[in-house]
Amino acid sequence: MTTVIRQDDLIESVADALQFISYYHPKDFIQAVHEAYKKEESQAAKDAMAQILINSRMCAQGKRPLCQDTGIVTVFVTVGMDVQWDADMALDDIINEGVRRAYMHPDNVLRASILADPDGKRTNTKDNTPAIIHYKIVPGNTVDVHVAAKGGGSEAKSKFAMLNPSDSVVDWVLKMVPQMGAGWCPPGMLGIGVGGTAEKAMELAKESLLDPIDIHDLQARGASNRSEELRLELFDKVNELGIGAQGLGGLTTVLDVKVKDYPTHAANKPVAIIPNCAATRHAHFVLDGSGPSLQTPPSLDDWPEITWEVGDSVRRVNLDTVTPEDVKDWKPGETVLLSGKMLTGRDAAHKKMVDMIERGEELPVDLKGRFIYYVGPVDPVREEVVGPAGPTTATRMDKFTRTMLEKTGLTGMIGKAERGQVAIDAIREFGAVYLMAVGGSAYLVSKAIKHAEVVAFEELGMEAIYEFEVEDMPVTVAVDSKGSSVHQTGPAEWHEKIITAKAV
Repeated sequence: MTTVIRQDDLIESVADALQFISYYHPKDFIQAVHEAYKKEESQAAKDAMAQILINSRMCAQGKRPLCQDTGIVTVFVTVGMDVQWDADMALDDIINEGVRRAYMHPDNVLRASILADPDGKRTNTKDNTPAIIHYKIVPGNTVDVHVAAKGGGSEAKSKFAMLNPSDSVVDWVLKMVPQMGAGWCPPGMLGIGVGGTAEKAMELAKESLLDPIDIHDLQARGASNRSEELRLELFDKVNELGIGAQGLGGLTTVLDVKVKDYPTHAANKPVAIIPNCAATRHAHFVLDGSGPSLQTPPSLDDWPEITWEVGDSVRRVNLDTVTPEDVKDWKPGETVLLSGKMLTGRDAAHKKMVDMIERGEELPVDLKGRFIYYVGPVDPVREEVVGPAGPTTATRMDKFTRTMLEKTGLTGMIGKAERGQVAIDAIREFGAVYLMAVGGSAYLVSKAIKHAEVVAFEELGMEAIYEFEVEDMPVTVAVDSKGSSVHQTGPAEWHEKIITAKAV
């Protein structure tokens, strides 16, 4: 029986799904993070998960993005062979129109992050199109659609290898995960694709992340095939690494491990890893010809009531008066509440500043004694000072760090996850400090920002340099002025604790 699917129904359904997932976590993800939070013994990791859960509830209530990086859109479309289209646009164009409307919605503007000419001018397309779209044609008379919005920080940590047929998938994954660092914002999921060809393995890994979190059900019933055996083994062994929430060290690094496989050539064993971050965003809908398929809002009762207490030991810092001498007393893992004025800047701004320094030009802002926050915020709506403004991955700024510290007198940096050794060496040499904000708490962080204005490079859009005035913005000392990194010491400590406890 033929079903007629209207063009506008698909556009409306895609737009609705993308708005929905920008502020609602999947229920299974919230439950899994809450379960991990309750059993976590590392205080730093527990605090990070508390912020993720609080941020999630705030976003559900305020209908604002979970993360300032509202993602690159990936769509999996399964089209029944008995479907007929009432449309005058190509299917790609229909889907991209849905993306365009979602990201430009005036009540909840989503950050446009997609750049055309990726190795050239890298010009922002302004509406987050085009999406990455995968199709299957199958028997049937419906259109089945999975929509996901994938953050660039977690996508950047994807791994691929063409293993020899006799090589161990488990060994390779356990080698890769520590190399991924914390820029993918654990705790989250690992999607693993095994088999096919290089591109098929990557597609399998990405598609596996659409499945619900159900590892405990699998543990209860036991594995029935090789993919499920891999899931069980890797779930335990990855968590034994002790990487923990935000890479701070702890009991839970992954909430689930997903594995999809496909037949492959006798000479090959392609394997891919793609992680999902703390801003896990995906939705599913089916069009059957009866009109658009819209998402059903969850109940706020699905979110746990979590409070985050900073405690008496927290260090309160006035950014307007802090000196390079002051930061020498700060300890790795210490919680700091920042108040006062800070600057912002990420990849494009750092590139422009370093180029200006090399040309001997004066910078548009004075960085001496200041802190810079690696962020590209969402545009504000209604009464907001700024939209969700969580940290971006700090390692992307590593190659600029020595120049910035040496030539500008910068005192501190704030970002997400670990720093590489080249940045740590520069921090130690110049007596600076690196502070970590929690990835996945963008809306929560934005509430600490009381004033925001663009002060340089306005043409860069969300990558412009802002000056933020903040009040009690929570961060953790991740690299102290002596070069000690909590992202090195924390996981090592918790790996040892987990292995020791297991041996007892």
